Amino acid sequence: MNLNDFEKTDYNGLYVSKVAHVTYGRKYVARFQYDKKRYVKVLGYSKKDNITKRDAITLMNNYKDSIVMAQEEAPKIEVLNENKTTLPAKEYEKVVSQNKEMKDLLGDYKSLDKNVMRDGIRKIYELEELKHYQIELIKLQDYLEKENKRMIILFEGRDASGKGGAIRRITRYMNNKHYRIVALGKPDDTQRNQWFFQRYIQHFPTGGEMVLFDRSWYNRAMVEPIFGFCTQEEHEIFMEDVVNFEQDLVRQGMILIKLYFSVSKDEQKRRFDRRIEDPLRQWKFSEVDMQAQDLWGEFSEKKYEMLRRTNSRSAPWHIVRSDNKFLSRIEAMKIILNSVDYDGKNYALNFEANDKINISVQRELMQMRKSANY
Repeated sequence: MNLNDFEKTDYNGLYVSKVAHVTYGRKYVARFQYDKKRYVKVLGYSKKDNITKRDAITLMNNYKDSIVMAQEEAPKIEVLNENKTTLPAKEYEKVVSQNKEMKDLLGDYKSLDKNVMRDGIRKIYELEELKHYQIELIKLQDYLEKENKRMIILFEGRDASGKGGAIRRITRYMNNKHYRIVALGKPDDTQRNQWFFQRYIQHFPTGGEMVLFDRSWYNRAMVEPIFGFCTQEEHEIFMEDVVNFEQDLVRQGMILIKLYFSVSKDEQKRRFDRRIEDPLRQWKFSEVDMQAQDLWGEFSEKKYEMLRRTNSRSAPWHIVRSDNKFLSRIEAMKIILNSVDYDGKNYALNFEANDKINISVQRELMQMRKSANY
């Protein structure tokens, strides 16, 4: 195998062929070194084996684990330290003690799926990191109440882009007396004959309150025209009116934050597949979800138009790449926290945008002109 035919991915040790085979697609290869030995393995093809980069990472990690386990289970003649001398008794006792502590914590870990265990441990560290920003969100909420400020946060994005999960983490420790989550269903006959924005306005926050819209009036920019829930004329009227509508809200003191969770096509498919297979998630999969992949191009066209025409200085869009759920939630929290100069802000925390996750509208539009993957 000639490595000149492959290029590195952004994941250490994972390579992918530069040229895709007509039938098999691109080849994924793992190449790494362990215990002074080099290992190379073909993981599969994107078309033939229907594997994505995420699948390839999982296969590579499983292969690495098998190598490590085989090495650890091999018989050892002597316990040595780095100087090739016998490990001192105190250090040996320390290792044994640490091993026992880990076993006590993990319990019967050998009966668990290694991937499930790895994900569980990773989530523990992620939850601890999130808590620092969740503390800041409580400070922000206290500030809004104290100053009688009103805040609206819009969560938009394709199906399975991570909007609901982000909302749950953002509000996890907040005082539920001062925030509301609004997720409106289909309008009834009365609402269909009202001014379009009217059914949203009745849910707007009062002084000291935050309202989080899980999908918003931007349904009329993407979902409704694609599925025929509005006419082309109604869609165009909305696109012409919404910027002025939002500018009026901001001018009257509303803090308006617009988040667009941008998931890739491959990741959306992976999440849909998981919903179908997992009985705990099957309720999330709807008839609309079934059409999301087939209508990807149509949604891309509407998304492009929406971002281009409705991004304004007073109410800008914030694009959050959401293939990595944890990082997207962190960035969404940063965007919200950076929108207000609240009291007691912990400046020791990192509030700088991760430019691989939190990207500008211009960059997203440029990417979409090159590829419809987002």
